[in-house]
Amino acid sequence: MHRLSLPLFSYRLWSDMPKIFLILHNIRSVHNVGSLFRTADAIGVSSLYLTGFTPTPVDRFGRARKDLAKVSLGAQLTVPWEQRKSLRSLLRALRSAGARIVALEQHPRAIDYKKLRVKKESAIAVVVGNEVSGIPESILTLCDTIAEIPMRGRKESLNVSVAAGIFLFRLFDEIGF
Repeated sequence: MHRLSLPLFSYRLWSDMPKIFLILHNIRSVHNVGSLFRTADAIGVSSLYLTGFTPTPVDRFGRARKDLAKVSLGAQLTVPWEQRKSLRSLLRALRSAGARIVALEQHPRAIDYKKLRVKKESAIAVVVGNEVSGIPESILTLCDTIAEIPMRGRKESLNVSVAAGIFLFRLFDEIGF
Protein backbone atom coordinates (compact mmCIF):
# COMPACT_ATOMS: atom_id res chain seq x y z
CA MET A 1 0.00 0.00 0.00
CA HIS A 2 1.20 3.50 -0.77
CA ARG A 3 2.03 5.04 2.60
CA LEU A 4 1.15 8.58 3.64
CA SER A 5 3.03 10.94 5.91
CA LEU A 6 1.06 11.38 9.13
CA PRO A 7 1.17 15.17 9.65
CA LEU A 8 0.11 16.09 6.13
CA PHE A 9 -2.75 13.63 5.92
CA SER A 10 -3.95 13.37 9.50
CA TYR A 11 -7.46 14.36 8.35
CA ARG A 12 -7.83 10.73 7.24
CA LEU A 13 -7.42 9.63 10.85
CA TRP A 14 -10.41 11.44 12.32
CA SER A 15 -12.00 8.96 14.68
CA ASP A 16 -15.51 9.79 13.53
CA MET A 17 -14.68 9.53 9.83
CA PRO A 18 -16.15 6.37 8.29
CA LYS A 19 -13.91 4.05 6.35
CA ILE A 20 -14.71 4.18 2.66
CA PHE A 21 -12.78 1.81 0.43
CA LEU A 22 -12.93 2.18 -3.35
CA ILE A 23 -12.19 -0.85 -5.51
CA LEU A 24 -11.48 -0.40 -9.22
CA HIS A 25 -11.88 -3.72 -11.02
CA ASN A 26 -10.69 -4.17 -14.60
CA ILE A 27 -10.82 -0.46 -15.44
CA ARG A 28 -9.11 -0.15 -18.81
CA SER A 29 -8.61 3.61 -19.15
CA VAL A 30 -5.64 5.23 -17.43
CA HIS A 31 -7.58 8.51 -17.59
CA ASN A 32 -10.52 7.00 -15.71
CA VAL A 33 -8.15 5.65 -13.06
CA GLY A 34 -6.55 9.10 -12.69
CA SER A 35 -9.97 10.71 -12.36
CA LEU A 36 -11.00 8.12 -9.77
CA PHE A 37 -7.86 8.86 -7.72
CA ARG A 38 -8.75 12.55 -7.78
CA THR A 39 -12.33 11.84 -6.69
CA ALA A 40 -11.08 9.45 -3.97
CA ASP A 41 -8.89 12.24 -2.61
CA ALA A 42 -11.76 14.75 -2.70
CA ILE A 43 -14.07 12.46 -0.72
CA GLY A 44 -11.42 11.23 1.72
CA VAL A 45 -11.45 7.58 0.67
CA SER A 46 -9.49 5.50 3.20
CA SER A 47 -7.91 3.19 0.62
CA LEU A 48 -8.16 2.60 -3.10
CA TYR A 49 -7.67 -0.94 -4.42
CA LEU A 50 -6.75 -1.72 -8.02
CA THR A 51 -7.70 -5.22 -9.15
CA GLY A 52 -7.64 -7.19 -12.37
CA PHE A 53 -5.98 -5.33 -15.22
CA THR A 54 -6.66 -1.86 -13.80
CA PRO A 55 -3.60 0.35 -14.49
CA THR A 56 -1.60 1.42 -11.46
CA PRO A 57 0.16 4.78 -10.93
CA VAL A 58 3.45 3.05 -11.79
CA ASP A 59 4.02 0.84 -14.82
CA ARG A 60 5.56 -2.64 -14.77
CA PHE A 61 9.03 -1.08 -14.99
CA GLY A 62 8.45 1.02 -11.87
CA ARG A 63 8.06 4.30 -13.76
CA ALA A 64 5.34 6.77 -12.86
CA ARG A 65 2.52 6.91 -15.40
CA LYS A 66 2.58 10.54 -16.46
CA ASP A 67 -0.86 10.40 -18.07
CA LEU A 68 -2.44 9.08 -14.86
CA ALA A 69 -0.58 11.66 -12.74
CA LYS A 70 -1.73 14.46 -15.04
CA VAL A 71 -5.40 13.54 -14.73
CA SER A 72 -5.23 12.84 -10.99
CA LEU A 73 -3.35 16.11 -10.31
CA GLY A 74 -1.09 14.20 -7.94
CA ALA A 75 -3.86 12.41 -6.02
CA GLN A 76 -2.03 9.12 -6.64
CA LEU A 77 0.45 10.45 -4.06
CA THR A 78 -2.19 11.39 -1.46
CA VAL A 79 -4.58 8.43 -1.58
CA PRO A 80 -3.34 5.16 -0.07
CA TRP A 81 -3.57 2.51 -2.80
CA GLU A 82 -2.75 -1.10 -3.32
CA GLN A 83 -2.80 -3.46 -6.27
CA ARG A 84 -4.45 -6.80 -5.52
CA LYS A 85 -4.46 -9.87 -7.74
CA SER A 86 -7.64 -11.41 -6.39
CA LEU A 87 -10.77 -9.33 -6.02
CA ARG A 88 -12.48 -12.26 -4.32
CA SER A 89 -9.89 -12.50 -1.54
CA LEU A 90 -9.94 -8.71 -1.13
CA LEU A 91 -13.73 -8.72 -0.71
CA ARG A 92 -13.48 -11.56 1.83
CA ALA A 93 -10.82 -9.66 3.80
CA LEU A 94 -12.81 -6.41 3.80
CA ARG A 95 -15.98 -8.22 4.86
CA SER A 96 -14.11 -9.99 7.70
CA ALA A 97 -12.92 -6.55 8.82
CA GLY A 98 -16.56 -5.45 9.02
CA ALA A 99 -17.01 -3.62 5.71
CA ARG A 100 -20.27 -3.68 3.81
CA ILE A 101 -19.59 -4.48 0.14
CA VAL A 102 -21.56 -2.38 -2.36
CA ALA A 103 -21.27 -2.78 -6.12
CA LEU A 104 -22.15 0.16 -8.35
CA GLU A 105 -23.68 -1.57 -11.34
CA GLN A 106 -26.81 -1.71 -13.46
CA HIS A 107 -28.46 -4.98 -12.60
CA PRO A 108 -31.97 -6.42 -12.10
CA ARG A 109 -31.26 -6.79 -8.34
CA ALA A 110 -29.90 -3.24 -8.00
CA ILE A 111 -31.50 -0.62 -5.81
CA ASP A 112 -31.59 3.09 -6.61
CA TYR A 113 -28.39 4.56 -5.19
CA LYS A 114 -30.41 7.22 -3.34
CA LYS A 115 -32.14 4.48 -1.31
CA LEU A 116 -28.88 3.06 0.04
CA ARG A 117 -28.63 3.68 3.78
CA VAL A 118 -25.32 3.55 5.59
CA LYS A 119 -24.36 4.14 9.19
CA LYS A 120 -21.76 6.73 10.01
CA GLU A 121 -19.75 4.25 12.03
CA SER A 122 -19.80 1.56 9.34
CA ALA A 123 -17.07 0.74 6.87
CA ILE A 124 -18.14 0.48 3.25
CA ALA A 125 -16.31 -0.91 0.23
CA VAL A 126 -17.52 0.34 -3.15
CA VAL A 127 -16.74 -1.76 -6.22
CA VAL A 128 -16.78 -0.22 -9.71
CA GLY A 129 -16.07 -2.23 -12.83
CA ASN A 130 -15.03 -2.26 -16.44
CA GLU A 131 -16.24 0.53 -18.69
CA VAL A 132 -17.81 -1.90 -21.18
CA SER A 133 -18.63 -5.14 -19.36
CA GLY A 134 -19.11 -3.82 -15.82
CA ILE A 135 -18.69 -6.07 -12.80
CA PRO A 136 -18.84 -9.83 -13.47
CA GLU A 137 -21.89 -11.67 -12.11
CA SER A 138 -19.56 -13.94 -10.13
CA ILE A 139 -18.37 -10.86 -8.21
CA LEU A 140 -21.84 -9.33 -7.83
CA THR A 141 -22.92 -12.46 -5.93
CA LEU A 142 -20.23 -11.66 -3.34
CA CYS A 143 -21.56 -8.13 -2.73
CA ASP A 144 -24.00 -7.23 0.04
CA THR A 145 -25.78 -4.64 -2.08
CA ILE A 146 -25.90 -3.64 -5.73
CA ALA A 147 -26.74 0.02 -6.29
CA GLU A 148 -27.35 1.81 -9.57
CA ILE A 149 -27.80 5.34 -10.80
CA PRO A 150 -31.05 5.45 -12.81
CA MET A 151 -30.62 6.59 -16.40
CA ARG A 152 -33.22 8.77 -18.06
CA GLY A 153 -31.58 9.36 -21.43
CA ARG A 154 -30.89 7.06 -24.34
CA LYS A 155 -27.44 5.98 -23.24
CA GLU A 156 -27.45 3.04 -20.85
CA SER A 157 -24.66 4.16 -18.56
CA LEU A 158 -22.41 6.94 -17.32
CA ASN A 159 -18.63 7.03 -17.52
CA VAL A 160 -17.25 4.94 -14.62
CA SER A 161 -15.44 7.88 -13.02
CA VAL A 162 -18.52 10.10 -13.27
CA ALA A 163 -20.78 7.38 -11.81
CA ALA A 164 -18.34 6.72 -8.95
CA GLY A 165 -18.14 10.44 -8.20
CA ILE A 166 -21.91 10.79 -8.04
CA PHE A 167 -22.20 7.71 -5.84
CA LEU A 168 -19.35 8.60 -3.47
CA PHE A 169 -20.62 12.13 -2.89
CA ARG A 170 -24.09 10.69 -2.24
CA LEU A 171 -22.49 8.48 0.43
CA PHE A 172 -20.78 11.58 1.77
CA ASP A 173 -24.19 13.28 2.11
CA GLU A 174 -25.82 10.16 3.58
CA ILE A 175 -23.14 9.84 6.25
CA GLY A 176 -23.40 13.52 7.10
CA PHE A 177 -19.96 14.95 6.43
